[in-house]
Amino acid sequence: MYIDIKGLDDERFIRPLELIANLFYEETTITFEKEENCDLSIHFALDIKENSVYVTGKLFDKEGFLESSEYEKEFSSYQTEKERFKQIKNAVSHAYLTMLQNKTGMIQKWGILTGVRPTKLMHRKMQENVPVDKAHKQLQEEYLIKEEKIQLMQQIVERQLAVVPDLYELRNEVSIYIGIPFCPTKCAYCTFPAYAINGRQGSVDSFLGGLHYEMREIGKWLKEHNINVTTVYFGGGTPTSITAEEMDMLYEEMYTSFPNVSKIREITVEAGRPDTITEEKLEVLKKWKIDRISINPQSYIQQTLKAIGRHHTVEETVDKFHLARSMGMKNINMDLIIGLPGEGIDEFTHTLNETEKLMPESLTVHTLSFKRASEMTKNKEKYKVADRGEISKMMELAEDWTKAHSYHPYYLYRQKNILGNLENVGYSLKGQESIYNIMIMEEQQSIIGLGCGASSKLVDPKTGKITRFANPKDPKTYNENFQTYTDEKIKMLSDLFQVKTTSAN
Repeated sequence: MYIDIKGLDDERFIRPLELIANLFYEETTITFEKEENCDLSIHFALDIKENSVYVTGKLFDKEGFLESSEYEKEFSSYQTEKERFKQIKNAVSHAYLTMLQNKTGMIQKWGILTGVRPTKLMHRKMQENVPVDKAHKQLQEEYLIKEEKIQLMQQIVERQLAVVPDLYELRNEVSIYIGIPFCPTKCAYCTFPAYAINGRQGSVDSFLGGLHYEMREIGKWLKEHNINVTTVYFGGGTPTSITAEEMDMLYEEMYTSFPNVSKIREITVEAGRPDTITEEKLEVLKKWKIDRISINPQSYIQQTLKAIGRHHTVEETVDKFHLARSMGMKNINMDLIIGLPGEGIDEFTHTLNETEKLMPESLTVHTLSFKRASEMTKNKEKYKVADRGEISKMMELAEDWTKAHSYHPYYLYRQKNILGNLENVGYSLKGQESIYNIMIMEEQQSIIGLGCGASSKLVDPKTGKITRFANPKDPKTYNENFQTYTDEKIKMLSDLFQVKTTSAN
């Protein structure tokens, strides 16, 4: 789909307009230069005044005029030109979405939002003490979000504040993400830094040496400056891909290096691939008092698991769940994915029925996203997925099932190119929510990323401004430079918390 845009000349409009168009059409290209063979042409006129912007738009196809729209927005307070432009961009997006909805008859329940974290908007309203009814009205009018999604956001925000009452006061603490970049195999939909572990023991040994160094030096810095840790999350890859002995040494390093480990609110270890779970590894988790893990079926259809590159069986998922439960794992999360290749309502219903036999403490329901670098995206013709209508019905099934079984939504995030323009929702039984998931989604405190491919998100304790810093994704580059990356992180943290820095060496 080629769309010609007239009346705008700022390149910063192109990406948001493409993202919105992709909600309606496959692989849209936006151009500001007149193209003879464009499918649609949209003419915008902007009247920007000191306190407001007025947008009019007219939509044409090859036959002529189709739709028009107008929208006026008063500027809310802003500090920078970038913040002001964002409000102009949203006003243009408002008129643009309205025209595309009228033309196609497709209603986007998330309105103009294409970002990852919609609940942050609701948190912002609450921090500004905006009354709930007024906040809902503002979100509806400004972003065109439908009432059912606003209610979902409200429910999640209330749940988060019940679980972490001091959520808005945790900027002087940090959480820590530890990335282990190895898996038994790489799933077709995955873009995480994950490398097949077979035959890579040399890389694993070198990587773990660098990771231990990072943990020691970051822990030393935290101790020196009396900064406590709220949560720790071992992700990846699959952290249980390494040996039980390597896991034991890693958790010992955590207890030795990090400050006040006994006061950390939550430690989670992803054990997402059932084929990595052994009795020996569960004994190590138990030894270090870690009882929150993930065991991720994704689907209970064996043919689907084979198609997406997961080399475990459905029976193995069930067996490892029971093994973990028998060995004291009291808070088990499971991930399911809506819209996997070849799956429709019947297959997803079967997966929910199988989940009911296990009743994990929490359940994250993902909607398949065609991530740009994944095997699935590169070879789309091989992977037939359900249409928008069926995807939406599967999401409704998940909502009904979780409600019927006393699971409550507690975090939400969205991804670009997500099927049906839907969302990923974390549900849990009361009191079993993942605090880390809340912290990473709502961006109320710094998350320090350690290990391969781990991204640090540093939140200024005073202003809330976010600075990102990523470790390299491949083990070789990480192994060659981990000291440099550790030093850079410590300098950034010292600047952020306004303390004197010392060399990590």
